[in-house]
Amino acid sequence: MGNEFSLTKIREGDTMPDPVSVFEESKRASRRILGQTIVRALSAKGFVAEYADTKEQALEAVLRIIPEGTSVGIPGSVTIREIGAFEKLGEHGCRISHHWEPSMNPEQRIQAWKDEAASDYYLTSSNAITYDGMLVNIDGNGNRVSAMAWADNPIVYVIGINKASPDIQTALKRIRDHATPPNALRLHIDTPCSKVGHCVDCDASTRVCRAVLILERPTSGRRTHVIIVGEELGY
Repeated sequence: MGNEFSLTKIREGDTMPDPVSVFEESKRASRRILGQTIVRALSAKGFVAEYADTKEQALEAVLRIIPEGTSVGIPGSVTIREIGAFEKLGEHGCRISHHWEPSMNPEQRIQAWKDEAASDYYLTSSNAITYDGMLVNIDGNGNRVSAMAWADNPIVYVIGINKASPDIQTALKRIRDHATPPNALRLHIDTPCSKVGHCVDCDASTRVCRAVLILERPTSGRRTHVIIVGEELGY
């Protein structure tokens, strides 16, 4: 995953490459450069960080980090489902706790939140990540950010390059404008942002932006893995 990406060089007499292919190659190269920049920043802060070009490589990394037969807590993460971790971890004998089962009543859902946080590994994504390696998240119930902030288990983040932001303020705006509206629609929550497609900093009782966590470093004593993926994943 760490090999340098080099663009195809055109020499005299060569057939001109397809412009679309050149564009895609350049885009992959740019994503890798940015991803590796973020990985270096994360590593300097004490995170165990790596870059994966594709979601398939990211899944391989997850399966390498999480041993077979362990318990894994997976909160409401679209990214983790997009890379196929749910199915593969199950095939590896892992016991998965999650609260996305539609038939759960409120008491069962709260218990699922607790089970997720108490698992051997916590596998999630991040709403945004800054170029200098800070993880930024906004939560409604607080179950996800609380498990990110503290637990005595290792945590593994899988983050698509689309979530990379120059700084904290840009990251917060990205979450509120680009992640929260589709998430509210997915959860069938009647929020003002779900009607206009961007944040209006509402005071609605249904507001889903309630708790903000900015993780500058891994919390003390906790092994924190971060896999940056050179593809768009999640919101």
